[in-house]
Amino acid sequence: MSNSTSPDIEAKWRTLLLDGHNMGKLFHALFRHMPSEPRCKLCYNPFGGPGGKLVGLFGFKPSPKNPNLCSLCCDGLPPGGTEIDIAVLFADVRDSTPMAERMTSTAYADLLNRYYLAASRVLLRHDAIIDKFIGDEVMALFIPGIAGPRYRTRAAEAAVDLLEAVGYGSESGPWIDVGVGVQAGIAYVGSVGAEGMTDLTAVGDMVNTAARLQGLARGGEAVLGEPVCTDISLRHPDVPLEQVTVKGRTEPVSVRTIRV
Repeated sequence: MSNSTSPDIEAKWRTLLLDGHNMGKLFHALFRHMPSEPRCKLCYNPFGGPGGKLVGLFGFKPSPKNPNLCSLCCDGLPPGGTEIDIAVLFADVRDSTPMAERMTSTAYADLLNRYYLAASRVLLRHDAIIDKFIGDEVMALFIPGIAGPRYRTRAAEAAVDLLEAVGYGSESGPWIDVGVGVQAGIAYVGSVGAEGMTDLTAVGDMVNTAARLQGLARGGEAVLGEPVCTDISLRHPDVPLEQVTVKGRTEPVSVRTIRV
């Protein structure tokens, strides 16, 4: 996939993703404290509510090319992408089908919105890019140029914090059942899709593995690939490293499973 990207464009993507952009970092730090979902997935400016109306006066509006990005971010991104080392987090609601069956559609939607808000706050606090909400699943990217040099550790910390945000470890217990998977490694990051319908995302074997690890997690568990466990294991020294088999892979994956 990266072969279709010219060397100049790939160099621009590497600078953006590895070093970041000073103005982008400023917006990132500012906008994450403003409420109102949804947001631009790159600079976090709000599209909805009073915050969205305010920043919209300065051109921070959803791009007609990609509604997940604001016009300023979308117009500034070159086509294509590049391969870099990142961390990816997937968080998914457990037993959502029987839960939805027991609830009214409105009540179920309200519960999911509460979950999305709690997850978003945690992920934004750790400077993740919220890639997408897929049904009852959240996908987030931790990129060096945005999350900083500790991007792998921050992904692992975000996984634990997200579980705590929905009530695990509290006296009252979780108000929704969630499992999380995190992996790090080389992925293709950039504008992916057909012309006129592209999206900023990450794809590759490592991303697929992160999704599979999430599938192994039970409610209240964070299944962390070995590459993201270096620092988090200091907080959880009793969690052993184990080998697991994931669907679609011939080689086992080394993980630590943290239960909150």
